[in-house]
Amino acid sequence: MTHLLLQDQPTGIGVRYRSAAAPADAPACAVQSGRPVLAITGLAAEARLAAGPGVVTLMAGGDPARLRSLLLARAEPDCRAVISVGIAGGLDPTLVPGDVIVATGVAAPDRRHAASTAVAHRLAARLSRHPKRVIMADLAGVDTAVVTPSEKRALRSATGALAVDMESHVAAAFAARHRLPFAAVRVICDPAHRALPVLISTALRPDGEVSFPAVLRSLCRRPMQLLAMPRLARDAAEGFRALRRCRELLGHGFGIGDLGEYEAEAAVS
Repeated sequence: MTHLLLQDQPTGIGVRYRSAAAPADAPACAVQSGRPVLAITGLAAEARLAAGPGVVTLMAGGDPARLRSLLLARAEPDCRAVISVGIAGGLDPTLVPGDVIVATGVAAPDRRHAASTAVAHRLAARLSRHPKRVIMADLAGVDTAVVTPSEKRALRSATGALAVDMESHVAAAFAARHRLPFAAVRVICDPAHRALPVLISTALRPDGEVSFPAVLRSLCRRPMQLLAMPRLARDAAEGFRALRRCRELLGHGFGIGDLGEYEAEAAVS
C-alpha cells in the first residue's frame, strides 16, 4: 500500500499517514447517468489518457489564454465537477518524476483557489495503491512556463506550492465561477533542480501535439538544448507511466460522485 503525504500548509512539512484503498466495487459514479466530469489538460497525450466513461475532456495546447477562451465559450458548464489532469513541474526539491500530487488548492497569480476537500480525499484514497508516492498539497498555476531552477525556487517561496502547471489555476477559477467541485491530479515530470530547454515554450501546436518544425528551429538557434533532450524524454516517460496508472485507479468519472455529495461543502466555501 502506498504511503500518502499530506502537506502541512503553514510549514510545508509532510505528515505521513496511511489511507485505505477504495474498494474495487465502490459505487462512486459507476452508474452515473447525469452530467460528466470535465477533465482539463494542456497536452493531447494527457487528454487521451483522461478520456473515458463519465468524462469529457478539454485541451488547450499549453496556452492558458486559449483555455480561458474555450471555457468562456461554454455558456453552461454542462459538467458535475472539474478536474485538472496531467504532468507538472516540481517545485519542492524532494519530488522526483512520477510522484503524484492531489491538489488541496491552486495558488494563482491573483489568489488561491481551494480544491474540494471531499473530492481530494476521495481521489487520494483511490490512489493509495499507486506504486509511486502520492502527496496532497497545493499546486501553483502560471501563465508562462517556469523553466529554470531559480524560477522554480522563487515560485515555491512565493506560494508554498509543491508543483506547477499551466492549466489548474484556470480550471479552478472556472469551477469557482460555476460553484462546481474542483480537483487536480498532477504527476511530476521535471524535478525542481532541473532546467527545461527553452523550446518547451514554443514546441506545442494548438491541438496539443508537438510541433516538430518549431522544435527543429529552436534547436538550430540553440543547439546546446540537445543535451537536455534525453533526460527530458526519460522524465516525461516516467511521468506519463505514473499518470496512466492514476487514470486506471481512478476509474469511471475519476471516481467523482454526483454534485449532491458536495453541495454542502460548496455552500460554505
